[in-house]
Amino acid sequence: STIFLFFLFRQVIVSCFQNYANNIRSSGINAEYGGGDTIFGKIIRKEIPANVIFEDDTCMAFHDVAPQAPVHFLVIPKKHIESLNKAEDADAPIMGHLLNVARKCADEQKLEEGYRVVINNGKHGAQSVYHLHIHVLGGRQLSWPPG
Repeated sequence: STIFLFFLFRQVIVSCFQNYANNIRSSGINAEYGGGDTIFGKIIRKEIPANVIFEDDTCMAFHDVAPQAPVHFLVIPKKHIESLNKAEDADAPIMGHLLNVARKCADEQKLEEGYRVVINNGKHGAQSVYHLHIHVLGGRQLSWPPG
């Protein structure tokens, strides 16, 4: 009876760990923080070089390769979030962190006179890379309305 309970308990534990591992695999958690399969994912994984100005466990900031202002950098989450409308409530701490990093980097880039923060979302929003990213533009007077 004791041996039977031991094996039953062991089987339950093994089954729980297998379910947990399967859930991780099917949810894409391993790929989530590798940035996904976009150019930004490759930058996060250091497969493509970038002029990085900030990095922590949650995000990266780097200069845009095709700047639209004297200072133009991007802030991206390391977790692959396709676009703003694909973000979930659970992503709120990441979203807040991205904006805070944008503010800190703008300060470091000496954008005391001001700057613009932009998130392009979807086709009509002119999103070109389907990995959420924040553009920070400054260093000159920006016009309004934008294109």
